[in-house]
Amino acid sequence: MADEETKGKGGVGEALGQAGATVKEGIVGSLKGMQEIESAIVNLTRQTVTDTLKATGAVAQETVNVSKDVFKGAIEAANQVGIGLVETTKGVAKGILLAVGDVGGEVSQAATSLVKGAVRGASEIGSDVALVAKSAVSGVMEAAGQAGSNVGAAAKAAAEGALEAAGSLGQTAVTAVRDVLVTAVGGLKDVVGAILPKGGKAPSAPPEAAPEKKAPKGPSIPPA
Repeated sequence: MADEETKGKGGVGEALGQAGATVKEGIVGSLKGMQEIESAIVNLTRQTVTDTLKATGAVAQETVNVSKDVFKGAIEAANQVGIGLVETTKGVAKGILLAVGDVGGEVSQAATSLVKGAVRGASEIGSDVALVAKSAVSGVMEAAGQAGSNVGAAAKAAAEGALEAAGSLGQTAVTAVRDVLVTAVGGLKDVVGAILPKGGKAPSAPPEAAPEKKAPKGPSIPPA
């Protein structure tokens, strides 16, 4: 019944907009002072996003938009209540990925989409894009492990989504996000290789000094 009302009143746009507000209100109203904040955020986000995706009926198409909306609401709530940004955004990422699994979505595609949404949402409200990207990727990895999915594949997909979204913000954002993601994915060498620019992890070497110019040889003069 609730699904039908959501579709009838405002369609997809209203459902997506309400998801962020629901998570924000839930964090502000219920989680202040709780010890297990991250776990509570995971559960709140998972239920909210599951309901939203069921209402819209478009999991693949709407994961970016609903993620952006939910991350924005969660970040604003974290600032309002005074809880950690890393803890909050990590919990949101875990909740979204688990929700996508609940409605039959594909994990790697969802990982890419939700981290794109996280970066875009953080940028729109002036939050720390690199820190949000890092914690979102960490949340994806934990949720993938919890769901029995391939953690490496999910981490790689999430990192690619973060870098793609950062690319629309400029090279400074790309560099900052890339640097923190190398730490976030830890020992997953395949993922690190995908994150780093081609050519290896060492910074580019300084240009070699130009060879000393020698004076052109003139015509040889026979000895007197």
